[in-house]
Amino acid sequence: MTTEKLVLVDKHNGVATVTLNRPKTLNALGSAMRVAVATVFQELSSDTDVGAIILTGKGRAFCAGLDLKELGSGKKDNDEAVLDLSLKASVMGVGKPIIGAINGFAITGGFELALMSDFMIASDNAKFADTHSQVGIVPGWGISQRLPRLIGINRAKELSFTGSFLGAEKAERWGLVNQVVSAESLLEVCQAMGEEIAGADTRTLSTVKKVMDAGWSTSLEEGLKIESKANREHMKDTTPEFLEQRRIMVMERGRRKSQS
Repeated sequence: MTTEKLVLVDKHNGVATVTLNRPKTLNALGSAMRVAVATVFQELSSDTDVGAIILTGKGRAFCAGLDLKELGSGKKDNDEAVLDLSLKASVMGVGKPIIGAINGFAITGGFELALMSDFMIASDNAKFADTHSQVGIVPGWGISQRLPRLIGINRAKELSFTGSFLGAEKAERWGLVNQVVSAESLLEVCQAMGEEIAGADTRTLSTVKKVMDAGWSTSLEEGLKIESKANREHMKDTTPEFLEQRRIMVMERGRRKSQS
């Protein structure tokens, strides 16, 4: 298959919707799919017309994780470690906010891919599961570290030790997803959020994202130092004229929203 068929990309109003497109395999991440995902995110990282990204799946799954059938067959044309590193580096290094639009099953590696998003909006059909222990694979894409930080160590252990499914509503209660919406409105809701994000100042947004990501993995004290340093560096290139222009834009946007 070509990259275009494995991963669909649609751009509208500064937002790129990236859709995993192997619905018959629940969007399993075979070697070709991982190459396709990495390629798409590498291209989006330098696309100045894209300010936000929506990541979702085609059909009834977001992503079922690695293609275990492919792995079990022993037929692989690429080094697995290289493929995994390329995918992680490309998605997490895209430098633009990613909204995870979780349309269905997000299982194991697919759960980890969802966790690479900056935040998640879930369809009422969404279900999460971490079956690494049941399958016999130690996680390598970050779920053992990111999941406990999001929902707490005890809940994360429950999910990862049992392999049980977590439904959308409980995922929202646990703080894993920001909100749950109907399947029909999922992409519409995410598109509206993406357009709000894309309307922010690109340079500032990129810096805020970096600061929040860096601070999340360290102490509050160190995080505040990171923020303070970024603030000082950012203000060196920020003029009063620029701030006034942005202030007017924000006020106009607020008036439009209040009238809609």
